Amino acid sequence: MYEDYYRFSAKPFQLNPDPRFFYGSKGHKRAMAYLDYGLSLGEGFIVITGEVGAGKTTLVRNLFRQLESSNLLAAQLVSTQLDAEDTLRSVAASFGLEHEGLTKSALLKNIEDFFIAATRQGKRVLLVVDEAQNLTPRAVEELRMLSNFQNDERSLIQTFLLGQPEFRGILQSPTMQQLRQRVVASYHLGPLDADETRGYIEHRLRTVGWQGTPGFGDDAFAELHRFTGGIPRRLNTTCDRLLLFGFLEEKNHFGEAEVNEVIADLRNEIAHQDFSGPSGLNGQPAAESTVTNEDTARLLQRVEQMERSVNRILPIVRKILYTVSERQAAAEDGSLPDNPEITH
Repeated sequence: MYEDYYRFSAKPFQLNPDPRFFYGSKGHKRAMAYLDYGLSLGEGFIVITGEVGAGKTTLVRNLFRQLESSNLLAAQLVSTQLDAEDTLRSVAASFGLEHEGLTKSALLKNIEDFFIAATRQGKRVLLVVDEAQNLTPRAVEELRMLSNFQNDERSLIQTFLLGQPEFRGILQSPTMQQLRQRVVASYHLGPLDADETRGYIEHRLRTVGWQGTPGFGDDAFAELHRFTGGIPRRLNTTCDRLLLFGFLEEKNHFGEAEVNEVIADLRNEIAHQDFSGPSGLNGQPAAESTVTNEDTARLLQRVEQMERSVNRILPIVRKILYTVSERQAAAEDGSLPDNPEITH
């Protein structure tokens, strides 16, 4: 799509966490320093919190990339509302251990044997738990109990807990006292500031071969920071749509006007709408339902914006349908192999 138009080697603003695109903002560098510090201790819990989309998972992926050649056995567990035994099964599964149909005592024996075998081989075990705010108190207790597995007064496993901001409040509850005593460091990953937002966008563009085209005005960067609040995932979504807009409109430079046009399109979509306005859109009935001329004008403006969004997408749909029909026709003529490689 727009990758070819702008001569990029890949999509610069994909949503999937990719350590190739890791950007070392002040906050991310400090968070990495805490992770490195935790690794140097080899025990206890490290807690990293941040808003949804702040880059916690990318941070871990970058850490894993650095650990590939070291003597660490690392696994990642994405937490859901698991009970205690299911948490143990998930830990065992994340390390590739047998876990189906086993009793809790057998599960613990398998996990402990794995930890001991790793230690004998000169390796350390690291467990990274993502979405830690979803852990139940019993699940947290099971993770804490795993840290009791020791050899020569040294813990056989180290755990990183990554969660959303509410996890900090959860840790302060009386039931978490024993876990808090084992937290050796914690850090909250905040949003990017205005300068870091610009650096983040340019870094991801350069990673895919950006040579300055398309260009971005200072006002474009400022508006992108204002709209996204400096949250990396929101930046990815908005910048991806901006580049798609540029491809469809054949633009090689973005200013505030272009960014605002894309923002207007995004605000027509559910994922970007604000349902907390005074008109009762947050699920609560409005105190009064009076339609004014201003409301009607705003509605008509919304319809026009939606029409523009549809008109921008139509050329893409036509291109896809044309490509598919051409491939089908070529296949029927026998000019394509049975399983042609699909390129993007």
